[in-house]
Amino acid sequence: MGLIRKFLSGKKAPERTYSELGVDIHSHLIPGIDDGAKTMEESIELIQALSHLGYKKLITTPHIMYDAYRNSSEIILSGLDLLRKEIAVRNIDIDIEAAAEYYLDEHFLKLLNSNALMTFGSNYVLFETSYVARPYGLHEHIYAILSHGYKPVLAHPERYVYLHESYDEYRKIKDMGVLFQVNINSLIGYYTNPVKKAAEWIVENGLVDFVGSDTHKMRHVHFLEKAQTHPNFQKIFDHNTLLNQSLL
Repeated sequence: MGLIRKFLSGKKAPERTYSELGVDIHSHLIPGIDDGAKTMEESIELIQALSHLGYKKLITTPHIMYDAYRNSSEIILSGLDLLRKEIAVRNIDIDIEAAAEYYLDEHFLKLLNSNALMTFGSNYVLFETSYVARPYGLHEHIYAILSHGYKPVLAHPERYVYLHESYDEYRKIKDMGVLFQVNINSLIGYYTNPVKKAAEWIVENGLVDFVGSDTHKMRHVHFLEKAQTHPNFQKIFDHNTLLNQSLL
């Protein structure tokens, strides 16, 4: 019926927007604790920019990576509290929560075995791996996450070079019960062309569950503005059932 109305009216169908997504589930907005925002002022600028794009809620996800960012739930929640107070002072109309982006290392496995992971939504856990080297025992680690009752969400699967060798591996991981979070800027070539191609394949094959901004700096927001009008952004909605808005 919608296609008929579009044909009869002769008008272009409205483009999908960040307002339709509602929620961003991947960013680095708590100041001074990882490679994201460095100061409170920078955090606020990023949050205001994301709000202007149309997001109603941000679930920020600082790195927990033992060799680089030894964050804990206490550090993250303390930073979140300060950020929320500043948002309230400045009357910015946006909700903000925090989880974490876990690097798949020994420290993560210790936290997993202690059931001490920071989650978002319905017990979702965002995790990442090395971009280049396939983690030893990847499938076993995924089974461990699932066996502890968590729902694993693989951050930016399109960025892992070791998965580019055979796209069938994406299906294998997906069939294990892993949800995929694609970075929006991957779809316009922000990272590399092979990453763009992998993101396009994941989108076109309906494997995307969440999309995220992965905002660290203002340049990421500038590219998000460009991405919103790109055909690949529209395809996300056409080929996938996204869960972002379920988190509102």
